[in-house]
Amino acid sequence: MAGGRESYRIKDAEKKRVLDEAARQRRARKALEALEQDNFHEDPHADLVMSKKLPKFQDGLKNTKEKKSKRKGPEYYRAKYRKNFQQLLEEEKQLHPDPPNYSSALAPPPKTPQRHFCAVCVPFFQIRKAGYYGVEGQLRQFHASGYAASKVAISKYDPDVCMPYEKLWENLECIRSRINRPLTLSEKILYSHLDEPKTQQILRGTSYLRLRPDRVAMQDATAQMALLQFISSGLKRVAVPSTVHCDHLIEAQIGGKNDLARAKDMNKEVYDFLESACAKYGLGFWKPGSGIIHQILLENYCFPGLLMIGTDSHTPNGGGLGGLCIGVGGADAVDVMADLPWELKCPKVIGVRLNGKISGWTSPKDVILKVADILTVKGGTGAIVEYHGDGVDSISCTGMGTICNMGAEIGATTSVFPFNERMASYLKATGRKAIADEARKYQTRLLSPDEKCAYDKLIEIDLNKLEPHINGPFTPDLAHPISKLKQNAEKNGYPMDIKVGLIGSCTNSSYEDMGRCASIANDAMQHGLKSKIPFNVTPGSEQIRATIERDGLSQVFDKFGGTVLANACGPCIGQWDRKDVKKGEKNTIVTSYNRNFTGRNDANPATHAFVTSPELVTALSIAGTLAFNPLKDELTGADGKKFKLKAPFGEELPAKGFDPGVDTYTSPPADGSNLTVRVDPQSQRLQILEPFDKWDGKDLTDMTVLIKVKGKCTTDHISAAGPWLKFRGHLDNISNNMFIGATNIENNEMNKIKNQRTGEWGAVPDVARDYKANGVKWVAVGDDNYGEGSSREHAALEPRHLGGRAIIVKSFARIHETNLKKQGLLPLTFANPSDYDKIQPTSKISLLDLAGLAPGKPVDCEVKTDNKVEKIKLNHTLNEQQIAWFKAGSALNRMKEISG
Repeated sequence: MAGGRESYRIKDAEKKRVLDEAARQRRARKALEALEQDNFHEDPHADLVMSKKLPKFQDGLKNTKEKKSKRKGPEYYRAKYRKNFQQLLEEEKQLHPDPPNYSSALAPPPKTPQRHFCAVCVPFFQIRKAGYYGVEGQLRQFHASGYAASKVAISKYDPDVCMPYEKLWENLECIRSRINRPLTLSEKILYSHLDEPKTQQILRGTSYLRLRPDRVAMQDATAQMALLQFISSGLKRVAVPSTVHCDHLIEAQIGGKNDLARAKDMNKEVYDFLESACAKYGLGFWKPGSGIIHQILLENYCFPGLLMIGTDSHTPNGGGLGGLCIGVGGADAVDVMADLPWELKCPKVIGVRLNGKISGWTSPKDVILKVADILTVKGGTGAIVEYHGDGVDSISCTGMGTICNMGAEIGATTSVFPFNERMASYLKATGRKAIADEARKYQTRLLSPDEKCAYDKLIEIDLNKLEPHINGPFTPDLAHPISKLKQNAEKNGYPMDIKVGLIGSCTNSSYEDMGRCASIANDAMQHGLKSKIPFNVTPGSEQIRATIERDGLSQVFDKFGGTVLANACGPCIGQWDRKDVKKGEKNTIVTSYNRNFTGRNDANPATHAFVTSPELVTALSIAGTLAFNPLKDELTGADGKKFKLKAPFGEELPAKGFDPGVDTYTSPPADGSNLTVRVDPQSQRLQILEPFDKWDGKDLTDMTVLIKVKGKCTTDHISAAGPWLKFRGHLDNISNNMFIGATNIENNEMNKIKNQRTGEWGAVPDVARDYKANGVKWVAVGDDNYGEGSSREHAALEPRHLGGRAIIVKSFARIHETNLKKQGLLPLTFANPSDYDKIQPTSKISLLDLAGLAPGKPVDCEVKTDNKVEKIKLNHTLNEQQIAWFKAGSALNRMKEISG
């Protein structure tokens, strides 16, 4: 390998060996000489050698002293490279028995061997083996950063894992040799993380990519099930840097300190489980009160060019720091933590060109509110949204994070911005100047799109003309420019009086956001006005809370009439003990959150929730009505005089630097193998998972329709959050919320369906349990974009647990479709969307010729209704590996089959 590159030590086939640099270069030169003389191209890696991209040569496991003293000439290498592939394979297998290779077993056999065991590849394989067995903790850096010349750590919490840019650049050069065209930024980052860049098929929207993410992040609600699945896998330690963040289980009630203390007491069992599992399996643990996962990630872990998966749909927040950060279900996280390549359908790329400059009342939030208006909640499905153009530089790093965060609401795989100096400033302010310096070296090559790269769709937005927006109610893509809000609200009968204003959340809780809102509050108080309504503030992290308290912003909000809540998700995800209105009472709230589905924030289906910028929330809270436009309308001060609010302003970064506040991080011990994970067998919060049943090899015939859903069906409708969050670690208990928010087309009611076996009406979970107890297999039928919203895999686990076999809809949201596949359910779509009307609640559904289930082959379906049989076609996106999951009963079952 090239001179500046770091080598690894391998002792007893597991640890690293450092070869003398000069001796290694000498051997490489002699090998090149031998190959050039013989023109020996039969070797599978001759092209690598001839291009001088030569890994280190290593001749077995003789000690280093012997290797240094023994000079090998060209004849040695001629002989060595004349061995054919089969000879080298057998020699290597005898020396180094292969550990369980889940990735190869789960995937269909390739046309060419996935692993080579020639002298070039042997060291790579030895390091992979060491990483698989968890040697020296998180040594899986061999995939990317292990090859890097950089000595800069990816975070202060991962000091032994270095920045991966050099290896990513090598992979990208390999891709460029195969794809002779300019690449988008998204493609550069994604393709440079391919597991097999030399052979991976790449076709946007079609091929499945096998990727090697740099890290995994999980919030406490989804981490419970993910870690339970990881424990079930039998693996001893996570293979990539991974963290758990406690932010979802803290309910907003009184105020930050009291609510946090109450949550720690109520959720002690869950927190103890998560902390003990993290210690045993090598994950970092962020205690309750640390802050919201996405803010913690931005402050500590995200970097330009990162590929990260997170078990939360708003993981794309990290795109504000130039990374591809993608929301997934817990089963996907288990794959990556188990050192399996992560699979993603190759996304298309939507380009958003930003021209001009953001100023005045317009904020970064308005960019994504406008994009949501253009693309709708499903317009980004299967695509990465990539922002570019001269307007990018007018947006702060945290502002870019806001835009990427809410990209989840348009169904996008993720969103990303190119690396620039706004990101560099943020990295410096958060103690990561060295990372910014490294990123600058690769800014053009790796961290920016190529000139003349092609997008599958291109949107242009003029920031100079962009008006502040407020979107809602009940869906985040129903956009109202502030100039038209009053007119639209009156026309549609929205409650004009605002009951509560809420700012913060993972979308808008940066120092800049808080400063701009404080400037508006100060302006109003100078005229004797305060918020007319309850005004709740959610800091994004302990660092933000401590800093705004030090700099006096918290005191401003307090005088304004606000309440500073805990550093947690709170009302944004329904963790809100709201008392000011009764359930069913029609009312309006305005928030700076990202999601506003029916009942999302307070479990009240009559609440009209609007999402907007924190600046507009603050202004509207002063007026208390949707009829107010702060750009044009005047307010009356306490002295009776009219005045207009000044345009908001605030520092992008604190002049005094960030105050880290209380240390809430717990690092894992070097060896946790002797530790015990705490799970009470009698627990009502946690439950060790039992494997799902395998497919019996027969067609699924005469299945009952459990529910035919009418209209929008998000993951909130399938598996509600709010008070149900406490059961996220207990599959049987949380299954009692399955489909309780979905509207039954038979009676237009929620959580009331007819039991086709008994003829009685009942709650959806109760009827499903009756079917399961009596051996009745069932399907659920849905509309477009089924499963949009959060990444919660419980929306797939619950139907599987209660006896479901297939979900048949017009179209799926990306994450949910993958989650269904992982749990052994068949996610099927109508080849003809109008066939949705052919299925009635009383129909019997048969899925035929499942033994011939194959990629791209439609499934034959018979629909029997009132003695009438209709045949329809159902499509699917299952590949060979995913079909194996279905046959095994789940992806986890398949993993266990392979491991023996």
